[in-house]
Amino acid sequence: MSVELKGKSSKDILEWFENHESKAGDIVELEVLQSDMDRIGYKAFVDLAQIFFMKMLTPVQKEKDSLILRFEKLNLETSFHKALKSSEKYGADSEFFNIDKTAQFSFLYHYRQALKFINIENKKRVLNLGVNRGDEFKVIQEMLSAEEFISKEFVGIDYCASAIEFAKKDFSTSNVDFKCHDINTLDELELGKFDLIISIGTLQSTNINFNTTFMSLYQNHLQNGGAVILGFPNCRWIDGEMIYGAKAPNYAFSEMSLVLKDIHFCKKYLQQKKYRVTVTGKDYLFLSARKIF
Repeated sequence: MSVELKGKSSKDILEWFENHESKAGDIVELEVLQSDMDRIGYKAFVDLAQIFFMKMLTPVQKEKDSLILRFEKLNLETSFHKALKSSEKYGADSEFFNIDKTAQFSFLYHYRQALKFINIENKKRVLNLGVNRGDEFKVIQEMLSAEEFISKEFVGIDYCASAIEFAKKDFSTSNVDFKCHDINTLDELELGKFDLIISIGTLQSTNINFNTTFMSLYQNHLQNGGAVILGFPNCRWIDGEMIYGAKAPNYAFSEMSLVLKDIHFCKKYLQQKKYRVTVTGKDYLFLSARKIF
């Protein structure tokens, strides 16, 4: 589908997208002026693509003063969110397993900033809940020297057996341990306490009582003066693309009330324990907390 939208306002372009439907794989081509791009900005069109579940392809120069902007409609059925609820929903053969969120700059930047905020170089024991294949540990490994990394103890917990087996093979050093276990019965493992607890998009799972689990982690598994990094997804993964805005139950659009409710609970709880808490990020919202001494 091709359409000329030269000299149109942002409102006109938005309304065109609202009034035209496309199916998975369709390519939409918009002809705009170079001056339109200068006025509106390339990023605005990238955001537009996400709103309508598309990815923006490489623009094509048509004439000296005009461009063809190309958008491809994503397949809304190709998403791990639609997979059956089981431990292998996140397994080695799943859609989720093919996703590397650390390759996304909006995730990687804010996760690295969170690790810097809690002073990762000073943490000796690190626990990651919902570790899957261990991507978050790799980011830490890349931030530290080989000597610093090997001097720390890392424990990763996940309920998905095939993901844990993959992670075990991917990390050859003896200071990294992966365990297949249910977070709801974490005390069975007798793990002791940690200087840092990380959980990215796991504590919000439907089979976990968020408030109770978080308080239990703090009371039973966080060392006195230890730090916390929690990642709250504010995105969906569709057809391999990270699309801004989490899907809330009973809403056809992105709605953040539940995410903000959980963040507020954690922030208030930790502040009462004399922690400095920050909330950063975009597609993933990171709550990072370090003790005030």
